[in-house]
Amino acid sequence: MTEFRFIPIAPDPLLSPYLAKISVFESSGRLPAAERKLIVPNANFKLTLTYRNGIVAGIGGKTFVQHENRLSLTGLIDSPVMLDAQNDAHTGTIIVEFNPIGAYRFFHLPYAEVKNQIVELGDLIGNRAEKLRLQLSEANPVGLKLQMLQNFLIKQLEKTLSDPIYDYCIDRILRAGGLLTVKQLEKDTGYSSRWLHTKFSEHLGTGPKNLAEIVRFKQVYQTYSAGANNQILTEQIYYNYHDQSHFIRAFKRFTGATPTDLKNSTNELSTKNFNS
Repeated sequence: MTEFRFIPIAPDPLLSPYLAKISVFESSGRLPAAERKLIVPNANFKLTLTYRNGIVAGIGGKTFVQHENRLSLTGLIDSPVMLDAQNDAHTGTIIVEFNPIGAYRFFHLPYAEVKNQIVELGDLIGNRAEKLRLQLSEANPVGLKLQMLQNFLIKQLEKTLSDPIYDYCIDRILRAGGLLTVKQLEKDTGYSSRWLHTKFSEHLGTGPKNLAEIVRFKQVYQTYSAGANNQILTEQIYYNYHDQSHFIRAFKRFTGATPTDLKNSTNELSTKNFNS
């Protein structure tokens, strides 16, 4: 039987404000046929290094293959992802997850174009990424790869400046657990919804309303995936959503299934990912 796990890694303190987490995904082979292989959106960008075997991901009807020793960036995801090892063999992948404030501080990219996409980093930033990829492919053990990857990100961070208005808006959305309207952001900042949408598209690849919806669902799904009892889960659902049908629509959008369907299936990949 295939065994897999997410190993949490403590990020460098200089990177911590911009990263949601760093983890190493290890698998003894392809995931079991009964496993749903689902990754639920969590509002984070991902930089992945497939140092052993490759990864195949299905997003919105498209298939993305990350071959071994490739460095790829995953844009903001707002639909369910189906994930598995490329070959039925031992798999190792380093995953750096940037929080919504983080990604624009490291890379100057057309983020709207990489939304729901997985793109090789070399295709986005050129020779710097290709040089790093080659160095990482030759580095051993995994701890050295992690150190080199973080050193690269620290150097990238030194090249950029913060955007205080954008950062403030992201902080408000996250602190509110996604329960914040664009009108409230307009009132807080003095900027129009159109201006805010443009700013978010520039740094995130989507608007503030969509981000808030992902963040709101994330709060509930974390409780759901942690195995909370029905009373606690019901209370959180009605705190975050108008009614049950509102919640079910969101659940289907972000998982591709109903709560009952998902509960009756094996979904360890998503559970371990959310709780790593």
